[in-house]
Parts: sequence; structure tokens; C-alpha cells
Amino acid sequence: MAEPNGAGSKPIRHGPYPELTWPAVLIGYLLGAVIAVSIGYAALILGFSIEGSELAAILGWGILRGAMGRTSIVENNINQTIASAVNGASSGMMFSVPALFILNDEFPGVTDFSVVLMVFACITGGVLGLSFIIPLRKQMIDFNRLAYPGGIAVASILKAPGAGLAKSQRLLLGAAVSGAVHIVALMTHKESAPVGEWLGLPPFLNVTFYLSIMTIGVGFLSGKGGLWFGAGGFLCYFFLAPILAQFGDAEVVAMTQGSTAPGAMRGALFRPAGIGMLIGAAIGSIVFAAPLILSAIRSMQQAAKQRAEGGEDVTGEMPIKVLYAGVIAGLVALIVIAAMSVQNMTWGCAAAMAILGTLWVWVAGVIVSECLGRTNWSPLSGMTLIAVTILLIVVGAFGSDLDKSQMIVSSVILGAAICVAISQAGDMMLDLKSGYLVGARPRMQQIAQFLGTWIGPIIIIGLIFMLDKANAATGGLGGEKLPAPQGTALAEMIRGIVGGDIPEYRYLAGGVLGLLFALSGLGGIGVLVGLGFYMPFDIVLTYTIGNFLRMWADKSRGRAWVEDVGIPIAAGLIVGEALIGVINAMIKVLL
Repeated sequence: MAEPNGAGSKPIRHGPYPELTWPAVLIGYLLGAVIAVSIGYAALILGFSIEGSELAAILGWGILRGAMGRTSIVENNINQTIASAVNGASSGMMFSVPALFILNDEFPGVTDFSVVLMVFACITGGVLGLSFIIPLRKQMIDFNRLAYPGGIAVASILKAPGAGLAKSQRLLLGAAVSGAVHIVALMTHKESAPVGEWLGLPPFLNVTFYLSIMTIGVGFLSGKGGLWFGAGGFLCYFFLAPILAQFGDAEVVAMTQGSTAPGAMRGALFRPAGIGMLIGAAIGSIVFAAPLILSAIRSMQQAAKQRAEGGEDVTGEMPIKVLYAGVIAGLVALIVIAAMSVQNMTWGCAAAMAILGTLWVWVAGVIVSECLGRTNWSPLSGMTLIAVTILLIVVGAFGSDLDKSQMIVSSVILGAAICVAISQAGDMMLDLKSGYLVGARPRMQQIAQFLGTWIGPIIIIGLIFMLDKANAATGGLGGEKLPAPQGTALAEMIRGIVGGDIPEYRYLAGGVLGLLFALSGLGGIGVLVGLGFYMPFDIVLTYTIGNFLRMWADKSRGRAWVEDVGIPIAAGLIVGEALIGVINAMIKVLL
């Protein structure tokens, strides 16, 4: 795709088009709330998040053009920037905060954390992430020309107002269908189909389908690349399980027998190995991304040189002094938050946690932004695991007066802030790429991203508490219906650090596999395969159906049909089922 303002092209002229307007801001808040709830809910089931910018751009045209008659591309770009900024908290908090709920039985009191402090920590993290990454925009996008495939996809939607309106209608159709199907599943209490049992297959094959159109929609959006997620599940139950049933020791063979075989094998064997793979892949991603870190350091040096030679205004960015102030204010706020997070926290320990956490925001934010720019893959979950590990080590060294529950609470509060910061950094660069392609002013987008950062944590923390309470009968977060894979992986890692009886060799075996996958140069497949090990196989099977449907559509219907029809409908399948699930949770809590 040709890019504007490239070599030899004339500079883009900014006409009197509406850009940062009240309609764009308010609609961005509205759509961001809907998308954050939908994607956050899906992340608790599937264990990974998807980008919300395309959803916001499609729905934005439906409202701005369809209902209000407004046709400014850059105004809709501001709408989707704000909406995606609101959604930035969904992955950041869903990958971290559920760990406290999962650990509450073992470490009583960890869910008694200050909700206000958690929200302020995540807002502060968002400000830190943006303040660190914005100075690199010119180097990453203008000079290095990182692709940011997600940003290109959003720009294509923004450039086609008529097509965008039609896409929004198809998205709403998909939402209506998936919502209706989920209502039927809730009313009949039929959320899975034991196909293997009907066909008389061995129980350890675990051929059970999760009756979720949302899961199919996520698989469709992921396409061929998502098959690695399915490959992890198939490797467990169609390769390892038969071998274990035939050649395992007596204890392992017993796990493969009877109707409870899939659950027993997953709990004792596959889930620990999957969590190990997630951690190993995270460590490997640091090694794999070392050249990107060095590149980012050079980018910051060159960006500083450009500002010194040409002044601040010629870049079209926010003033660098404002961003420096954001970093300093964010660091000070994190120190205060850490100090107030639990009783007996010393200021020295709080300062050490905040300083190392802030440094990790910079390093990890750069890694995620460059990975998104080159591969459209974000190692966010791995960065979060490493962040909380660092914080636990620090609090263990300097927080001698803290008990284990207090160590966990303080580390997860700051870990959530760091995760949101990294998420916002990657999202900012993706949105700036789409703005670059449609001629938007970077400063307006950067202001919009800051405007959208504060509301997401408020929405997501309420959603977390509501879903945990509504699903208490099935184990709450980390239970049967809401497995919260990333939160559970973080909880398992925390158990290992603060002490506990864990199957070390299974985690170690998974860690070695994850490390090898990460160093293979194939992007984030280690994380996806690890999630396939960890997740219930009925969800993996249903998700894989969506992968194959996308591959069929790409081949038989063509790229234009997939982008104009398939993707909007698939996105709607996510929104519809997620919203019905959240509404059902609200009804349970209120009644």
C-alpha cells in the first residue's frame, strides 16, 4: 500500500476539516466503553486480547456519517484513537488484576486491595506509557517506516466512508446473531457439546466443542496465524494424551481413564506446562527483541537531535517538556501509590519498586511498539509476567515488614499499572501510523490518547468485580466459565516466587519449550502454543473453526470480501456475545 508523504511526494495539506471535536471525543468514550467491555470479557475466556481500533473506526462511521452526516476522516480517526485508548485498559488489567482473585483462597485478603489506588495506578501507568513512547513517533514511523499492519488496516477503513457505513451495519448484524445464540445457550444451560462422547471416542481425546460464536469470531479475525493456538491444544490431546495413556506410569495412566480424564490431565500436566511455556516465551522475547531495544535507543537519540536542530513545533508533536513532566509526575505518583498500597510499606521499598517499574515501562513499551510495527504481534503478557517478577523480588528484598499477601497486593497493583502503560504505548504507535496514512496531525491524536486513558481503568475494574461475583458458583475468575488464562499464569508464577508446592519440572519443561519457540524467530507462537496447552480444549476447537473459516474465505471469496463482509461480521460476533454475557452478569449481581 502506498504511503502518503513518502519519498518524492508532496507534503499533506491540512485543510479545515473537523478533527479533535466534542462529537469525536464523546463518541470515542461511548464506543471505547462498549469495546473495552467486549474485548475484556473475551480476554477472560480466551487469554489474549485483540485490537479495538478497527471496531471503533467501523462503528464510528456508522454514527458520525450514518446518524450525524459528518464525513471528516480525521475526525473519525480521533474517535477511534480515543476508543482504542479506553480499550487499552482491557488487556492491561485483564492480564494482571484477576491474579488477586485467583490467589485469594490461598492468600486471604489479597482481594481487599484499594480499588481507588488500583484505578489511579492504571491511569498513571497509561500516562507513563504515552509519555515515554510519543517522542519515538517520528523515528519509528517517519524514518524507520515500521509497517504497523493494524494501523494500515484502520487507515483503509478511515479512507472509505461509504464502505465504513456498510461495515458498521454488518457488525451490528453479527452482534445481533451472536447475542441471540448466547441468550439461547444461557437459557438452556448448554454451553458445550460432548461430540467425542456421542461418537464413542476415548475420553482423553477431549472432543468437546464450546458453543460460542464469539470464539469463532475471534478465530476468524486471527486467521491462519491463530492456528498455533489450536496446535497447542491438539498437541496435548491428540498426540501427548494417547502416548501417556499407552506408555505413562500408573499415576499418569489413571488420569487418562474415565469421563474426568481431560480435566485431570489438564490440571496436573498440560496447564503447568502451558504456564511454563508462557514464562519461557516471555524470557525468550527479551533476548529476541534485544536488537529492537538497541534500535529504540538510537531512535530516541536521533529524535532528540531532530528536536534540537529544528525545534519542537516542526515535528507536529506534543511539546517534549510536557512529556518529560508526564514521566516525572507518573514516577512520583507510582511511589506514592506503592507506599499507600499496603500497611507497613516503607518509602524506600516503594521508591525502589516505582523506579524499576518505570524503567521497565520504557523498555517493555519500546519492545511491544516495535514488535507491533514489524510483526503485528504484542508480547504484552510476557512483559507483565516479567514486571511482576521484578516487583516481587524488589519487595522481597526491601519489604521485610510485609507478609506474603501484602507483597502480592503491592506487586500486582504496580504490575497492573505497568501492563496498562505497555498496552497504551503499543496502541499509541499503531494509531499514529493510521493517522500518518490519512494525514492527521500527530499532536491531535496524542492529546486524544491522553483524553481516553483515564476512563478505561474505571470501567474494567467494575467489570472484573461484577464478573467474579456473578460467576462465583463456577469459581469466579479463574473458574470454569471465566478461566482468565493470563491471570492464572501470573498467579502460578506468584505462587512459585513467594513459596508453595508446585510441579517444578513441568513448569521447567514448558519453559524450555517456550524459550525455544521464542528464539525460533517465528514471532509470538510460543505464547499461542502455551495458551493452547493451558486452555480448555473445547474452546481451542471452536476457535480453530474460526481460523479455518478465515482461511477458506481468503481463498474462495477473496481479500475484498473478507475485509468488507467477513471481518465486520466476525467483530460483531465478539461484541454481541460479550455484551449479553456482561448483561447477564449484571442481572445476577443486582438480583
